[in-house]
Amino acid sequence: MRLSILVLIISSFLLGQAKKEDVKTILLSNGMKILVLEDHSIPNANMYLFWKVGSRNEHPGITGLSHFFEHMMFNGSKNYGPKMFDIVMEANGGSNNAYTTENVTVYTDWFPSGSMETIFKLESDRICCLDFDDKMIESERGVVLSERSTGLENSNYVLLSEQVQGAAFFAHPYRWPVIGYESDIKNWKKEDLQNYFHTYYAPNNCVVVISGDVTVEEVEKLAKKYFESIQESAPPREVSIVEPEQLGEKRVVVHKEVSSPNIMISYHIPESKSEEYYALSLLNSVLSSGNTSRLYKSLVDEKQLATAVYTDMSYSFDPYLFTIYAICNEGVSPDSLENAVYDELDKLTAEGVTEKELQKVKNQKVMGFYKALETIDGKSNTIGTYELFFGDYAKLFDAADEYKKVSQEDILSMAKEYFQKNNSTVGFLISPEEE
Repeated sequence: MRLSILVLIISSFLLGQAKKEDVKTILLSNGMKILVLEDHSIPNANMYLFWKVGSRNEHPGITGLSHFFEHMMFNGSKNYGPKMFDIVMEANGGSNNAYTTENVTVYTDWFPSGSMETIFKLESDRICCLDFDDKMIESERGVVLSERSTGLENSNYVLLSEQVQGAAFFAHPYRWPVIGYESDIKNWKKEDLQNYFHTYYAPNNCVVVISGDVTVEEVEKLAKKYFESIQESAPPREVSIVEPEQLGEKRVVVHKEVSSPNIMISYHIPESKSEEYYALSLLNSVLSSGNTSRLYKSLVDEKQLATAVYTDMSYSFDPYLFTIYAICNEGVSPDSLENAVYDELDKLTAEGVTEKELQKVKNQKVMGFYKALETIDGKSNTIGTYELFFGDYAKLFDAADEYKKVSQEDILSMAKEYFQKNNSTVGFLISPEEE
């Protein structure tokens, strides 16, 4: 299917069921922004709270605090005691989740639309009146320490990526892990938690997105009733540090008893707001999206050097990383697999991509974008993501056209500019006896 046809499909969807002007903005006097998209297809709704705080806002001594609040926010506030947030929500037919990244902390609530006022009550109570109970702090500190050690023990990817990311950045706070360093987790003080919370969990540091079987009028009424009285804080200090240009290849070796060596190669790339985002996103797909992608077809299918290969470029506020991760097949050395990856990258930078190849990944991207917007959950997540990482939710309605604009020359330019040895950090995860 040609991309032009797919663009017509998604444009028809967006124009027929969700247009730029259908997303309504409510700005409360305390600075909280609420974006609302009505969708009455099912009697459900969701609320996404995007807090503009992640591990990039931390500093040595308090690393991991953003993630820690993902735990604490469920453990008691003025009107709802420990664990009551979940209990009350489930009793009203709802469910929730949360996640923390280097850039944001996001809380998600799903519920029958008739329970929306209860959700506002729950969220407003923990924003304005979170309980910093000493016993609960220590309990959750133990949970986080266990989560950290278990994650490093059970996931080779987590272990290797923490080391590679720490080497790739030496100035920017992206260098420490989202979960934090063990010594910091053990030594947070209650005052650290309180200061961090009041700085970053203020209403003027939050974007709320609500989609589903609601009306803008009822959302505004409840928002003014439950959210507007929460006091704003002085805007947090901006993260102004810029990672210096990398001047040479960096390499790290991590020892762990593993059945097969793992390799990771990370390259510095621009932030998500960059004009190069869509070309880099398609380059990412060219390399590893599906069994016919370049790296999978070559390394896994044809040469059988790897059992798995992935690439990743996450959303980011500041310049971040494009990462290639692969697991060696039995009897294959990490050096051999690394060189095979470079062979494919060299081929790409020498020859570029074919029109057919580019058309395929454009189709994948646009169709994936279309599918994400079919659900109220996908709508809220995408609206919030574009509002924060691209500077304006309205830009999501131009995304299909932005992918369409990317040319073969753009893909080639990105590969040549960023896939350079001096711009790379390489990590090997190997058993001790293999070195």
